[in-house]
Amino acid sequence: MNSVHLDGSSMYVQGGYKKEAESINEMNPETELNKTELEAEMKPIEIVYGYSRDKRPDLKQFIIDMIVTGDGDVPLYLKIDSGNVDDKSVFVERLTEFKKQWTFEGICVADSALYTADNLEAMKGLKWITRVPLSIKEAQNKILEIEQNEWIDSRISGYKIASREGEYGFIKQRWLIIESELRKKSSIKQVNKQVEKQKEKAESALRQLSRQEVACEADAIKAIQRLSNSWKYHQIKEIKYSEKPEYIKAVRPRKSTETNQITYQIKGQIETRIEVIEAEKIKAGRFILATNVLDKNELSDEQVLEEYKAQQCNERGFRFLKDPLFFTSSVFVKTPERVEAIAMIMGLCLLVYNLAQRKLRQELATSGDSIRNQVKKLTNRPTMRWVFQLFQSVHLLIINGQKQMSNLTEERRKIMNHLGSFCSQYYLMI
Repeated sequence: MNSVHLDGSSMYVQGGYKKEAESINEMNPETELNKTELEAEMKPIEIVYGYSRDKRPDLKQFIIDMIVTGDGDVPLYLKIDSGNVDDKSVFVERLTEFKKQWTFEGICVADSALYTADNLEAMKGLKWITRVPLSIKEAQNKILEIEQNEWIDSRISGYKIASREGEYGFIKQRWLIIESELRKKSSIKQVNKQVEKQKEKAESALRQLSRQEVACEADAIKAIQRLSNSWKYHQIKEIKYSEKPEYIKAVRPRKSTETNQITYQIKGQIETRIEVIEAEKIKAGRFILATNVLDKNELSDEQVLEEYKAQQCNERGFRFLKDPLFFTSSVFVKTPERVEAIAMIMGLCLLVYNLAQRKLRQELATSGDSIRNQVKKLTNRPTMRWVFQLFQSVHLLIINGQKQMSNLTEERRKIMNHLGSFCSQYYLMI
């Protein structure tokens, strides 16, 4: 294989799973293991709250880390983690474990969670491609400094590439600034929306501040600066401070009446930060990919982009595992050990599913054949889900002791022939 792809996803569960320490305290003394024996055992994961990729922070979860092939999305490595594990802290460990278990000299692809100075240092023996977080200052500068004549159109429609040399964490690397035409248009629309939305909030906040009274001019300056600095796209200009005397008596004062103190009120105008908005529009639709393969003859800029775009092969696997039609998409087992076991079975199901899909697509492509899809159009890249649905009406009948298949149409026979003799024998075709 030329490449493998690493990613993680959260799987949420219903119910109040207890932590390992709580479970130990409640164990029956007759069956309780002593501490040294317990530590010697493989400790189960903890079903706990954590960052929820499914937008369900109210539910406890566990994490599935998975490494799949770029060819056919076949899972090669699966690890179940506790629900509060951070990708940044475990991704290098996952790749290192994978390298020990598999004979692999290709490229490891992962998302930006892999890109930290410590991780890059730990991956010196691996070839990798990952996304550079734009929170890094050097990345913010590089994404803005591209001249128009530096862009090269990618063979992938709608993408442009500009190449730079970079160094981070004392590791020399090649940085590719990528611009997606589709994402650029979408991001610019989003920036314009955010500018308008923030302007409304800024005007409302300034009105509230102008009604407040502060003790001195220094406090007024601090208040106005704090409010202005809290906005990304706007600032307060033409600031004015008006003095408001407070008198000792509540009656209408004479000219000779002494004031108790003077308070200050603030007025100002909302102004758009044009340079910030323009910078955001320049960055729109751009991202940075990094690789430690410096030789373009070994790995071209085009291949770097293609490999990273193939990172969605992991996402397809996670969608399969989380699909409501998949019987184990909801986990209803009582202990973390059983959660781990059922997650491993789910991974094995994904392995079989993707191997079958890869096999069928390869056979169709090699033979130049095709089958009907859901909308009755011919395709040589069907999903196994659709193939399974095609076979739902096939039944095994036993009449007078003789076995025969019902509804095994010509199209279904063709599919079985492409899947091979081991599958065909289950439908009495061999």
